[in-house]
Amino acid sequence: MREIIFDTETTGLDAREDRVIEIGGVELDNRFPTGRTFHVYINPQGRPVHPDALAVHGISDADLAGKPTFSEIVGDFIAFTEGARLVAHNANFDLGFINAEFARLGLPPVGQDRIVDTLALARRKHPMGPNSLDALCRRYGIDNSRRTKHGALLDSELLAEVYIEMIGGRQAALILETVEVTSAELTIDLSETVIRTRPRPLLERLSSEEIEAHARLVSKLGEKALWLEAGISVPAE
Repeated sequence: MREIIFDTETTGLDAREDRVIEIGGVELDNRFPTGRTFHVYINPQGRPVHPDALAVHGISDADLAGKPTFSEIVGDFIAFTEGARLVAHNANFDLGFINAEFARLGLPPVGQDRIVDTLALARRKHPMGPNSLDALCRRYGIDNSRRTKHGALLDSELLAEVYIEMIGGRQAALILETVEVTSAELTIDLSETVIRTRPRPLLERLSSEEIEAHARLVSKLGEKALWLEAGISVPAE
């Protein structure tokens, strides 16, 4: 199963007016990273980066000058994600911006049936929270020390690790092969089995006092005591 863990950074919070300025993606195949990634910065075509957004991701208008427009990278993005399930944290936010960009170009939207929201998964698995990406990294022991600001590719890489841990993907991917064995193959030939006696018997592990004490205990258990069936002698009264 092919999955793309992806993240976006934007000029602001309103998908109707704001624009996508960064996309990062990491490819998983059967829950394991393949090493293939996708990463682009995008020119928002005149839409300035809001100061609040700048404080989160640190991408300025100057950083985006000369970068390709969304229409110039959309073909590569579609090719990278084609046929894959798309996984994102708070996926409705990212999907809303991607589909808004698609709509501006007259492209069909990405369907909800392709989307996995790791925030929704985390809230079901850890209902007491917190379930931010940073909190989940701490919960699963994933090093997020490089995450001084949000970045689409780094966040996708961290989310991929969180997602694999959250769904138990590492264990799920270790599929044991079932081998059919016939009854004939299970037959054991005992004809050549040799039972040897020890050259010297093992040393007695119990002292005579311990043996006598145990025998007195067994004598108090009655005639049906299991120890009697094992041959434990009972001292005479």
